[in-house]
Amino acid sequence: MKAALITGASSGIGLELAHIMAKEKHNLVLVARSIDKLNQLAEELIQTQGIKVTTYKADLSNSEEIENLYKQTQEDGIEISYLINNAGFGEYGKFIENDWQKINSMMQLNMVSLVHLTNLFSKNMISSKFGKIMNVASTAAFQPIPYMAIYAATKSFVLSFSEAIASELKDHGITVTALCPGMTGTGFVDAANMEDTKFFDKAKQNMATPEEVAEYGYEAMMKGKTVAVHGVINSLMAQSARFLPRDLITTITKKLQE
Repeated sequence: MKAALITGASSGIGLELAHIMAKEKHNLVLVARSIDKLNQLAEELIQTQGIKVTTYKADLSNSEEIENLYKQTQEDGIEISYLINNAGFGEYGKFIENDWQKINSMMQLNMVSLVHLTNLFSKNMISSKFGKIMNVASTAAFQPIPYMAIYAATKSFVLSFSEAIASELKDHGITVTALCPGMTGTGFVDAANMEDTKFFDKAKQNMATPEEVAEYGYEAMMKGKTVAVHGVINSLMAQSARFLPRDLITTITKKLQE
């Protein structure tokens, strides 16, 4: 069975991508820590779209669970043709005041697990000479962000990694898309404790919905676009960050994050 694997599929952008992929009649492998939510979603999509949906409970910050997930899909005869690495989280606050365990978990989930899953499943894609990978990055990838130093750095890694392997895998019939949304109404702000920042206060009026970002990301992935920045303003800001002095960019982002 050919299928699309989506991590962090129980909410937000991952949930909306699951709905879109199901509507397009792709079988699904849904992965998250919230197995009850996944099973409920699976039942809904099976009934409404007539596709096959397999759910796996996994803590993707644990490399052993990633290996087990891969082995289980092989044993179940599932061929992953689409890999959507959506799982991740952020944290707001001064770096020296952030809890190390949370920092470590963020780096493991946002970077290491994404690379691990890509490494495992892309090898199978090479064998079948087809595959599409979406790595959810962020507009935070384009500049350093004080008070979100680790999160921005992890997303910068995701962007750089995605662009590099997109070039490597192109000749094997595989495309890699780095989806870079701006502020999106996913619950990320609450989870990252950003509610009182100047940036959130300015951005909330034009905040994208998870549905809009997912639809844009899906279309970009299907077209094989390497870097997909959602929103005209976000695109302009991402491009400008490449040309302005780095210390000026950091000063601006610091003031917005205060």
